[in-house]
Amino acid sequence: MGQVIRVGIADFNIAKSPDILVTLGLGSCVGVALYDKVAKIGGLAHIMLPDSKQAREGQNPAKFADSAIPLLIEKMERAGASKSRIVAKIAGGAQMFSFSDKNLQLSIGKRNVEAVKAVLAQEKIPLVSEDTGGGYGRSVELHTDTGKFIIRTVGHGIKEL
Repeated sequence: MGQVIRVGIADFNIAKSPDILVTLGLGSCVGVALYDKVAKIGGLAHIMLPDSKQAREGQNPAKFADSAIPLLIEKMERAGASKSRIVAKIAGGAQMFSFSDKNLQLSIGKRNVEAVKAVLAQEKIPLVSEDTGGGYGRSVELHTDTGKFIIRTVGHGIKEL
């Protein structure tokens, strides 16, 4: 077993086999795992918000789907991954609080998932599996030796994608 590399909130990182990338506490945030199985290079982003268009200048680009995913792909390519071989798995995007009105602005988890999928499609990265939605938090691990994406939940068990 390699190193366990933690990815914080509004952060991303890459690792090579046999390291494991981990991010904790995904609520409405989305964990985006990218993996090149030939190079055995993985990337993991902890996305907080859908897009950076309304962000103030100088904000952390790792916070937003539209800026974090392209930067993560770039970092993986610099490490030896090939964009044509990268696939994606995602988890998170929960609705952690219930609101009486169905205002889309309050559905940040759903908006985050939609934004992540749009950016992946724009980058031509296939989304091969997902565990999104619901009303519970998740923590995820990306194992760079196999590409396994492990999702741990409170009260909803452990899943492997």
